[in-house]
Amino acid sequence: MTKNWPSLLTIGVFFGTCTSAVAETPADFYRGKEINFIVSSAVGGGFDAYARLIARHISQFIPGRPAIVVQNMPGAGGVRAANFLYSVAPKDGTSIGIVQNTVPVEPLYGNKQALFDSVKFNWLGSPNEETAVLAIWHTVPVQTVKDAKTHELTIGASGGMSSSAFFARVFEEVFDIRIKVIPGYKGASEAMMAMERGENDGNTSAYWSSLKSTKPDWIREKKIKMVFQYGARPHSELRDIPFAMDIVHDPRKRDLLMVASAPLGLGRPILAPPDVPRDRVSALRNALSDTFKNSDYLAECSKQRLDCDIPASGEEISKRVSVVYNASTEVSARIRALYNAGQK
Repeated sequence: MTKNWPSLLTIGVFFGTCTSAVAETPADFYRGKEINFIVSSAVGGGFDAYARLIARHISQFIPGRPAIVVQNMPGAGGVRAANFLYSVAPKDGTSIGIVQNTVPVEPLYGNKQALFDSVKFNWLGSPNEETAVLAIWHTVPVQTVKDAKTHELTIGASGGMSSSAFFARVFEEVFDIRIKVIPGYKGASEAMMAMERGENDGNTSAYWSSLKSTKPDWIREKKIKMVFQYGARPHSELRDIPFAMDIVHDPRKRDLLMVASAPLGLGRPILAPPDVPRDRVSALRNALSDTFKNSDYLAECSKQRLDCDIPASGEEISKRVSVVYNASTEVSARIRALYNAGQK
């Protein structure tokens, strides 16, 4: 009986093809290709500025030097772009994105539009971390958290679901202070200007980077007081301002504050879809890290007045996202309740 063995030529072609596929390096893959860089906001905003700046520099650090094409995909506070990257975008390393730092926690908050598992994304890094402060006008008779326990603060906000209103509810619970939220402002800048007019006492979630760039005179002339700062870590420029985690001693309240403030440590997170080959994820992470250290990139950051001095690695972002989703059931439920209380 004669067996139909495959020819040597067929075997050679088969193993040659397998060897070629297995041996394909990130440089082999990316050479001649484009990477689609999704921005979860409209053209002209801060996220768009960071994305286009990074796009101008990162290609030289990616093996194969692919072209970078920026595409804006605003909608649902960044959730639309995240949904696209999770379920629709190719999972081969040719699609990445930059999203608002609240996007990774939207599933935790119970947002039914967030159709993704944040832990499964490949987090690549962030050009900065954010630090926020509880900022109040200099005439308000409050210097410390202890003072705020007996003097009710009025805080301006755009609405009940805004970050200022959310953190007002968090701080009431964590610090046992009294805060009255005045909603209806068009945005944070309008609420801050109303503070100067005496319409409210301050803002619970004023970004230090924004204050430096938009209100340097307020800082220089000490027109605002910063009761405490919060975020992933104390900011080196705010050495005299208490770090919120250092003045909370109840373990449950510390966990609550840690989860609530976690998005600040994410800065402006850059991500790739799930299931991208590991070597390409590593190549993208390394390229982003090299970009953040590049002198030409940093010079452009300075020229555009973008905050680029505290970048975060993909590994750091991944760990911070995991910490949020490893919080206790009690803390997660309480954060969700505080967040959704703004809908009432």
